[in-house]
Amino acid sequence: MERSRRGFMISLAGAASASLLANTESARAQTANTVQVAEGDDRLHLMSFALTGTVAPRIGVALPDGSLIDLAAEAAHRGSPVSFDPGDMISLVAAEEKGLADVRELVRNASANRPQLSEIRHLAPIPNPRRNVYAVGWNYLEHFAEGQAARQTDVKYPEHPVFFTKGTHCVNGPYDPIPFDPNVSTMIDWEGELAVIIGKRGRNIPEENALDHVFGFSVINDTTARDVQNTRHGGQWFKGKSLDGHGPMGPWIVTKGSLDFNNLHLVTRVNGVVKQDANTSQMYFKVPRIIAELSLGLTLEAGDIIATGTPPGVGFARKPPEFMKPGDVMETEITGIGLIRNEIRSV
Repeated sequence: MERSRRGFMISLAGAASASLLANTESARAQTANTVQVAEGDDRLHLMSFALTGTVAPRIGVALPDGSLIDLAAEAAHRGSPVSFDPGDMISLVAAEEKGLADVRELVRNASANRPQLSEIRHLAPIPNPRRNVYAVGWNYLEHFAEGQAARQTDVKYPEHPVFFTKGTHCVNGPYDPIPFDPNVSTMIDWEGELAVIIGKRGRNIPEENALDHVFGFSVINDTTARDVQNTRHGGQWFKGKSLDGHGPMGPWIVTKGSLDFNNLHLVTRVNGVVKQDANTSQMYFKVPRIIAELSLGLTLEAGDIIATGTPPGVGFARKPPEFMKPGDVMETEITGIGLIRNEIRSV
């Protein structure tokens, strides 16, 4: 079942991703995703990708000139072992500082023959998560309020972060299509979010030490089948959040370095129209609090993904409600990290 599902997603994405990256909209995505690194900034833009005609993941370092360093190729050229598997992002994340030191050495000694970002297939930075994606609900006050109004309910704002999960099969590439099957759902909604990637394993992590356990940050869209979440097929919150391909993320992981993750501009667009426009400074529960609360009695592992909540502007809370249909293009962009673009595609 797992192999057939992955094959389905690869076949769906293979043809669609190539055409999507070739059009003018995707050219804009590539421009938006130009790596910008200030002098003295040691942040790395780490991505998972596949070479043309292959499906096996490889790790690359995206560069400001639009090229990337293929760590698998550079490690093979180096001829001595590195502390991580250059085809497995979780392996690199788990290697912590030693892994990053090896990456920087490979970058310093990299050959001049480098593939271009436009020549490879972009995968989700962690294409095969080992555990469900953790997610935070109601982390922007205005999103909580719009949800209450749409549901005509009056619930007090929670004193602690509200957690749920998305199944691993939801994770999708930054430019891959999102499957649309009307027999399953016709109410596909957008939720742009900042993703936190856990680096160091930990349990009962104090809030003041939480950032020691962060490897980096990425962009994720908690794409949601609202009818499945609420009423259809019995109303299943977990399933409404977990349909195949309904968690696109990328285009890379930006290592934490000097990134001011508490002050990042987040925008979601559908067909070029801005639907969400916010700043991560508006998050009610900040990243350290989220990690501290989530890790109480629950071990966080290297490579765990935490979606930190969505700002206001989601489709179901609009008047009238808005949902995406086949052919629509959803963009999620966070300044300082990058932009993902995903077309809704009939299956």
